[in-house]
Amino acid sequence: MPEAEKMKLNPLQTRTLALLQELANDPDVAAPTGTGGIAIAHMPHAHGDHVHVGRASVSARDASGLGNKAVWQVLERKGMIEVVEFPHRLILTAAGQKYETGLAERLAGPSDH
Repeated sequence: MPEAEKMKLNPLQTRTLALLQELANDPDVAAPTGTGGIAIAHMPHAHGDHVHVGRASVSARDASGLGNKAVWQVLERKGMIEVVEFPHRLILTAAGQKYETGLAERLAGPSDH
C-alpha cells in the first residue's frame, strides 16, 4: 500500500508531492539545505496544457497543486515540506523525499521539446 493511503493524502496532494520529489532532483532549481532537506527555489509554470518538471513534461492538470496554497498547507502540516515563500520556494523535508507516492513513473515522462 502506498504511503499516500496511510497518510490520507488526497490525489492532488499525492501528485504534488510526487512532482516536488522530481523537482528535488533538478540541480537547476534545487539544492541540499545541509539539514537533510532540499530547497526548491523555483516552481515551474504551465504553458499550454503541460508543465516541464526537470527534463520531464506533465499535464498542467496534474501539476495544479504546485500553485495551490491549501495543498502546500496540508503537505507542511504533515511534515513533507516547509513553506519558505508561497508559491515560489519551499524545502522538501527528508520525510517528503522518502515518502512513496506510487505516482512518480506515471506522472513523469520525457519532454517532447
